[in-house]
Amino acid sequence: SKEEENDNEVRRGDQDQINEFGRLNARLSEVKAEAQRLEKHLEKIEDASTELMMAGGDTVLLRLGDAMFEVEEDDATEYCEKEADRQQDRLDKLKEEEADILQRQDGLKKVLYSRFGKSINLET
Repeated sequence: SKEEENDNEVRRGDQDQINEFGRLNARLSEVKAEAQRLEKHLEKIEDASTELMMAGGDTVLLRLGDAMFEVEEDDATEYCEKEADRQQDRLDKLKEEEADILQRQDGLKKVLYSRFGKSINLET
């Protein structure tokens, strides 16, 4: 019937929610990619820390960007610990953002699926 057709018209508010879902989905992809990169970086830091423990030497080479510096083993170990903590904090924030995005997307899915049923696909 004509009333049912009108009921499923996409209103401005619906379009705003669909757009928000799309933006959240794009951001979710970015967050996941960045989290993966940070996890790999953390593994490298942990590997470096393990190597330092086994080194037993007085000085080691520490790479910062494109430069290499000769530093005491204790200083390099401290640097690795601080860097690992810093990266872990960033990773924790990304995981929190990911959870927030997923929660918001779930809310949008409920609203949009209740309105449009099977005529809309929000699965990622």
